[in-house]
Amino acid sequence: MLYLKCFCFNPFQQNTYVVYDDKGEAFIIDPGNFTSSENEELKNFISEKKLNLTRLILTHAHIDHILGNRFIFDTYGLLPEVHEAEVFFIEKMEHSSEMYGLKTDLSPMPKKFIKEGDKIKLGDYTFDCIFTPGHSPGSISFYNAQNKLLISGDVLFSGSIGRTDLPLSKPEDLMRSITEKLFILPPDVKVYSGHGAPTTIGVEKEFNPFF
Repeated sequence: MLYLKCFCFNPFQQNTYVVYDDKGEAFIIDPGNFTSSENEELKNFISEKKLNLTRLILTHAHIDHILGNRFIFDTYGLLPEVHEAEVFFIEKMEHSSEMYGLKTDLSPMPKKFIKEGDKIKLGDYTFDCIFTPGHSPGSISFYNAQNKLLISGDVLFSGSIGRTDLPLSKPEDLMRSITEKLFILPPDVKVYSGHGAPTTIGVEKEFNPFF
């Protein structure tokens, strides 16, 4: 069975996900853990579940989604994996931290990149990488067809969409990503976003006010 644990971390109330299977193989998506208590909460969960954390994966690299990268690297030896277009934001992390008045540990740089069409294996389960730019130039979503589960980052939210007033954001690309890449998925696919509560593709197609 595939499991997904969501933590709401940092001042931006960002969703950090730990995905794992019955055998304890796991990866973490968008570690936003920021404080020592958040670090402990995350570490205790991984320890209590006896998880073998094998990958650190990013939907994108805005600061609220990478605040925990250094802790994950220092604790589990994992470098972030992300679309190559997101390196810009990791390189600018110190500037972003200062802009928001945050004291942060800088993320290590990725050495492995993820692109559209890549298959990310977790035990017997496969996540397809879907390139969904717009909120950021290298935003990617992860879709597991077996469980009808989508991790969308900051592309699609319950009743909303990702911001496009940020550096390198493109509103037309975001709308195209959602309509041409995500809304073609089955309506009962459950969507786990970078902020807020889960939703489904069907609900957003019918009721999201942006469409």
